[in-house]
Amino acid sequence: MRVFNFAAGPATLPLPVLEQASREMTDWQGSGMSVMEISHRSKAFVAVVEQAEQDLRELMRIPSNYKVLFLQGGATGQFTAIPLNLSAPGAVVDYLNTGTWSQKAITEARRYCTVNVVADEAASRYSTVPAAGSWTVSPGATYVHYTPNETIGGVEFNYVPDTGSVPLVADMSSTILSRPIDVSRFGLIYAGAQKNIGPSGLVLVIVREDLLGRARPQTPPIWDYAVMAREGSMLNTPPTFGIYIAGLIFEWLKREGGLEVIGERNRRKAALLYDFIDASGYYRSPVARNARSWMNVPFTIPDPALEKMFCSEALAAGLANLEGHRLVGGMRASIYNAMPLQGVEALIAFMRDFQQRHR
Repeated sequence: MRVFNFAAGPATLPLPVLEQASREMTDWQGSGMSVMEISHRSKAFVAVVEQAEQDLRELMRIPSNYKVLFLQGGATGQFTAIPLNLSAPGAVVDYLNTGTWSQKAITEARRYCTVNVVADEAASRYSTVPAAGSWTVSPGATYVHYTPNETIGGVEFNYVPDTGSVPLVADMSSTILSRPIDVSRFGLIYAGAQKNIGPSGLVLVIVREDLLGRARPQTPPIWDYAVMAREGSMLNTPPTFGIYIAGLIFEWLKREGGLEVIGERNRRKAALLYDFIDASGYYRSPVARNARSWMNVPFTIPDPALEKMFCSEALAAGLANLEGHRLVGGMRASIYNAMPLQGVEALIAFMRDFQQRHR
């Protein structure tokens, strides 16, 4: 029996995708082999990559002057790859700090660049995002980096920063494909796969073509965007199973009606859960109302000593992985694309019952 899995990542995947992968696991397209066993350079697998890219471009309406790369190393690897590809030694780069993942990106960028933290939400304990217009791009900045959604803190921007002619770089690991976005406003988008794209091990990079060819000489070829674009993401053996599953996810999103439909569904799920939390008089959201994530919903209860009981009873009720991140405690419900409305409704029903028994 499957549970409702509220893990932040690796996260729940659509059941139809898992079922298709299961059917094809030992005999993919009549080949007598798993997709994991065929050559990544075979015509059959190259077609998988090309179809996945085509479907992603259609879903996100990616302009033709952007390259789509299927890479490895996760978003953490991109913390290094971005300054190596987009900046020269001694360059000034701007970062917005809204939580743990922003901080990790900043720490790595400082190894290669002069980093200006142009906005820092530490004063709110990272429960807010900087207001639009409250910060400015540094003179001579090579790029501006931000994290639209902080998975751990459940903090999300409700706007896309305006950086003028300076390329905007976004870590969309926990928000990509959750709603429509205007890709043309970004110089580079990157996202670890293990939330809305597929299994861990794959990282997606969408980069504007004019930003290619700027990598520092010491940049490893595996992280050189121009090299990987020229090689079709196959300089080495790519994460073939991850790309295959990502392709199935993209097909599923199209069947579901695309990102407009998915976005409205995600908005409704988040609103339902936050409305219950706010009205309960028992649970509390630590995030400012104008910065609440659609994807990751942290919440607390009056007595922290009951948190372990809450999570264990929830698991017994078929609601898994509701523990908050170890850095912040509390509980957290991650409600990515594959989490159905019924899962959120089941969580609310459990939360209501728990409150009645422990108020």
